[in-house]
Amino acid sequence: MKILIVGLGSIAKKHISAIRKLTENVELYALRFSKNSPVFEDITNLFTQDQIAEHAFDFAIISNPTSEHKNAISRLLSLKIPLFIEKPLFEKVGSEETEILNQIKLLQIPTYVACNLRFLDSIQFIKKRIQDSRINELNIYCGTYLPDWRPGEDFRKNYSANKEMGGGVHIDLIHELDYTFWLFGVPLNTDSIFTNSSSLKISAFDYANYRWQYEGFTASVILNYYRKDAKRTMEIVCDEGTYVVDLLKNEVRFNGEVVFISEQKIADTYDNQMDFFLKNMGSKNNLHFNTASEAYQILNLCLHQS
Repeated sequence: MKILIVGLGSIAKKHISAIRKLTENVELYALRFSKNSPVFEDITNLFTQDQIAEHAFDFAIISNPTSEHKNAISRLLSLKIPLFIEKPLFEKVGSEETEILNQIKLLQIPTYVACNLRFLDSIQFIKKRIQDSRINELNIYCGTYLPDWRPGEDFRKNYSANKEMGGGVHIDLIHELDYTFWLFGVPLNTDSIFTNSSSLKISAFDYANYRWQYEGFTASVILNYYRKDAKRTMEIVCDEGTYVVDLLKNEVRFNGEVVFISEQKIADTYDNQMDFFLKNMGSKNNLHFNTASEAYQILNLCLHQS
């Protein structure tokens, strides 16, 4: 199997690790934009379109900075190979991005946008559990502490903290919006508030509050960068009682009692999603799970500011 990787940062290394656990006889190639790019063991650097064309790749991983996704995808369309794209799909929505989606559809290129929390056991459990439930209220919360994300680095210099670099809690924690969309579908109406007034003193938004209206209930999604005691939960208030999904513990409680718990870690979901992709990428009919078109819908909801 031959795989082309665009962007060899920390997230790409997670995907590479997953691939090597799941399959043997893998040839890895990296599209590089500088002759001075570092060389990694068992990864061959490529620099030109002609060099890319010399190989028959099975698929490509797009894991470079989000601001470069548009150019990377455009460059690979002619190969007509499946694309595994790190979230978020693009940094913005617009006519150029829409045209790329049209080309993907026209060329029938299988795509998957990597939102790995869909593969968390507790999320998959609750999706089945509430299928027939009458929901009255939905509260989703993710509070995390940005300075702890990358130990040893000045968090204020990272893209996450800088609006001009495309950072912000709404983009970094788009997972919460993604699984809300996956579980409950397209909202009827939306509004949102973004601020950056916390003690972190960064230019990017460090707080986001979304309200998505569905038939019969409203979903509240709150995201922040400044909470030291991390919390990541989903509370679903139904007629029969209240479910609380604790993503960090990977457990589900109903009216206070544990009804599901898994030893799976969030880190394991990188392997789970890659396993899904490898098994389904060859079929244009089966790979309809967080496609580029679906991810574009979610990105549009994410960036909307009322």
